[in-house]
Amino acid sequence: MENARNFYINGKWTAPMGGHDFDVVDPSTEESVATIVLGGQADTDAAVAAAKSAFPTWRLSSKAERLELMGSILDVYMRRSDEIGEVISTEMGAPIDMSKVQQSGTGSFHLKAFIESLKSFDFESALRAGEDETRIIKEPIGVCALITPWNWPMNQITLKVVPALATGCTMILKPSEQSPLSAVLFTEIMHEAGVPAGVYNMLHGDGPGVGSQLSVHKDVDMVSFTGSTRAGRAITIAAAETIKRVSLELGGKGANIVFADAGPKAVTQGVARCFNNTGQSCNAPTRMLVERSRYDEAVEQACAMAEATTVNAAAEHGQHIGPLVSEVQFTKVQDLIQQGINEGARLVAGGVGRPEGLNRGFFVRPTVFADCNNDMTVMREEIFGPVLSMMPFDTEAEAIAISNDTDYGLTNYVQTSDPARARRLARALRSGMVDMNGKGRGAGSPFGGMKQSGNGREGGEWGLDEFVEVRAIGGWPVE
Repeated sequence: MENARNFYINGKWTAPMGGHDFDVVDPSTEESVATIVLGGQADTDAAVAAAKSAFPTWRLSSKAERLELMGSILDVYMRRSDEIGEVISTEMGAPIDMSKVQQSGTGSFHLKAFIESLKSFDFESALRAGEDETRIIKEPIGVCALITPWNWPMNQITLKVVPALATGCTMILKPSEQSPLSAVLFTEIMHEAGVPAGVYNMLHGDGPGVGSQLSVHKDVDMVSFTGSTRAGRAITIAAAETIKRVSLELGGKGANIVFADAGPKAVTQGVARCFNNTGQSCNAPTRMLVERSRYDEAVEQACAMAEATTVNAAAEHGQHIGPLVSEVQFTKVQDLIQQGINEGARLVAGGVGRPEGLNRGFFVRPTVFADCNNDMTVMREEIFGPVLSMMPFDTEAEAIAISNDTDYGLTNYVQTSDPARARRLARALRSGMVDMNGKGRGAGSPFGGMKQSGNGREGGEWGLDEFVEVRAIGGWPVE
């Protein structure tokens, strides 16, 4: 890839001024597919300076100008969508068919949704009807550091870059060093679409390096971060020195509550959702709580589903799951599976080690634990692999209590044919999102959590609000 070793600063591809090489590894083969450079302080300073210089002009751009630019970005993105899917598949291991549809598709999905949200977004309005002399103004917050993860690269890049652009902010994108090549392609798209110099900048780096430098930089007004709760905590502490805004989308440990009256596919769909993207999703339903009268049947269904889930290289076509992203992630998941066994969870499918026939690559066995309790590590820690933990419950109140007994609060799931119960559960579960009966949320709905799952919202008008300052003006001259 031509620009893999370069950064994009002030509208140009530039060679790094510091840093060191980092190999991008195909997790299916464990072989290097590209080499990037993790930048140093001089690179960070140059990118921030470019964004700061561009902000006074870009903040005054009109909504019409931004909508036109977003439309151009979407057009170029659609032309290169398959290419993005291919790169994501290689760099982080998403199976090629899934990557072209889901991984790459999230980018165009969010672009379209933000275009629609911006059309109706009011940057200026009266306080209320009859209070025209009090004016509420929403203006761009300024220079934004956007730090994105490896598991859904385009999903998170577009959820941050597009609203920052739409609200008149300037930015520095630091993609994960584990999946940087898709960010290079996205940057080429931004350049071709005509984003003004300095408005969008991109440089590679790791968390302790560029990530930390951006978090403490005096000229960065906001940090938007998606990743682990541990890293989010460190960024919050680092950013506190300059009182910059920090928006966090962190981990999860979603409960999937299956009542006895749930539809016949509730369990199998829940397992498939847990294993999607090889379990590397913060909103995965990794705790399955099943009403006791249906529990034994559910365990059998989950076991059969896991055994029927095939594992193969990301480059192969089909409906299989791929490898985990890295050796570090592979080792972590293996250790947590072993810990589940050691703590007494009943292993009904999968287990430690690679699947049969796969002796190279970071592949894991689709795993199901039954008879868990909510004190077990596999029920409390975010595993980030294809591992499902199951336990029974007797009453609705017990299911709610178990679900809420977690440090996380991102997404919970409810399966029931009783509408009144569904509404009660949706209100009682302490998470930013609740999906019921296999139905997701509409385009432009807010994505985010509570507790240690984070404090921001991404998507739609709520995603735009993250990047603005709200000002109140008294004595506004009325025409």
